[in-house]
Amino acid sequence: MGHRDQRHRTGRWRRAARRAAVALCAFGLVCGSATPALADDGPGGPDAPDGDVGVPLNNGQCNFPADPITGTPWSLQRLLLDQMWEDTRGENVTVAVIDSGVNRSHPQLKGAVVKGADVVEKKGDGTADTAGHGTKVAGIIAARPARGTGFVGIAPAAKILPIRQNDPEKGGVVKGLIEAIDIAIARKVQIINISQGTSMRLPPNSALHKAIERAQAADILVVSSAGNDGASGATKDTYPASIDGVLGVAASDRNNERAAFSQPGSFVDLAAPGVDMVSTVPIGGHCVDHGTSFAAPYAAGVAALVRSKNPKWTYEQVIWHLQRTADRVRPDRDQNIGWGVVDPVAAMTDDDKPPTGEPEPDKTELAGVNAENILPAPLILGETPQERRVRYGLYIFTGGVMGVALVVGTSVALRDWRRKTAQNLHGEATHG
Repeated sequence: MGHRDQRHRTGRWRRAARRAAVALCAFGLVCGSATPALADDGPGGPDAPDGDVGVPLNNGQCNFPADPITGTPWSLQRLLLDQMWEDTRGENVTVAVIDSGVNRSHPQLKGAVVKGADVVEKKGDGTADTAGHGTKVAGIIAARPARGTGFVGIAPAAKILPIRQNDPEKGGVVKGLIEAIDIAIARKVQIINISQGTSMRLPPNSALHKAIERAQAADILVVSSAGNDGASGATKDTYPASIDGVLGVAASDRNNERAAFSQPGSFVDLAAPGVDMVSTVPIGGHCVDHGTSFAAPYAAGVAALVRSKNPKWTYEQVIWHLQRTADRVRPDRDQNIGWGVVDPVAAMTDDDKPPTGEPEPDKTELAGVNAENILPAPLILGETPQERRVRYGLYIFTGGVMGVALVVGTSVALRDWRRKTAQNLHGEATHG
C-alpha cells in the first residue's frame, strides 16, 4: 500500500510537471527560450585568440510553426502608431539582419524580405532559418500589418536583407560575422542589426573592429545587442556592441528598468523593450521570447523610421537623435540603460533639426526620482505582482458576492420559516 501511494504521488508530481511545462511554453519561456545572445565567458571575459576570427557567437531559438497571437504586445500598446507613422513607415530603408536567416514565407514578412546571402551555405540567399531567431528579429523590425493579430513591426515598410551567418548545428564565429558585414556594405544597406556577439575581449585593431569601421565609412548604422549575461550585475564589454560608433542596446522591461538578464556596461547607449517580446516565427504564427536579441531590432526599427524621414542624416546623427529623445530615468548616461529607453513616438515627432553631438546631461535631477542606484527589475517567470493583485481582488469580490448571497438567502429562509410558524400557531388558536 505504501509503494502504491508513493507511485501515486510520483505520478501526480510528473503530471504537474508536464502541466507546468505546457504553461511555461504558453508564456514563451520554453517555446521562446532566452538563450544568451552572447557567450557566457564570465566576468570580464577571456582574451580572444590570435586573429579573433574563431570566437564563437551565440543566439536564441524558438519552436515553430506556432499559433498566431491575436492581442497587441505591451511594447506596442504604449505607442501611438498613427502618430509615429505620420511621416513614414520606413520606406526606402533596408536593414541587414545578420543572424540565423529570415524565413520569408511568413504572411507578415512577405514583401519585406529581399534575397540576401548565406555565409554558412554559400549557395543560399539567407531565407532559410532553421533556428527561428533571425525571423523573430526581422519581424520586430519590419513585420507587415495583418488581420487577426495586433503585432506589427516598428517600421512596416522597411526592407529586410537576410544574411545567414549561423544555424543550430554550426554556431557563428567572428570570421563569418565579418564576411556578413562586408556583404551588407556591398548591398548598400542603411542599417545592420546584429543580435549576437561575444564577451571575449578583442583588441582595438581586431578584424571585427576594422569591419565595423568599413561599415561606418559607408554611413551604415550598426545596431548590436548588449547580451544576456547580466544577472550578476557585473559590468563587462561585449562585442560588437562595445565597439565605438555601434549602437549598443540593452533590454528594458515594462517599467523602463533594465531587465535582470541584460548585460550592463559603459558601452550601453540605449535600452529597448526586451521582455515578453512577440514576433514572427518561420512558416507562420508568433512566439514570445525575451532577451537583448529582441531589444536591438526594436531600436533598429526606430532607426529605420528616422533614416527614412531624414535620409541626409549621418549614422551618428541618428544615434544622437535616438539618445536625445529617449525616455530617461536619470539625468546622465547610465550603465544599465544608457541614455534611457528608446521612445519611437518622440523620435518621430521631435525637432527635425539634425543633432550636432551626443546628448547633454540634465541640469537637475528629475523630481521624485532617486537615481543614485538604479537596479534592474526582478525577472519574473510566473505571476507578476499586478496579476497577483488582480487575482486577489477577484477572490475578494467573489467572496463578497457569496457573502451577500448567503445573508440574503438566510434572511429569506428565516422570513419564510417565521411566516410558516405564525400560520401554524394561528390555526391552533382558532380551531383548538
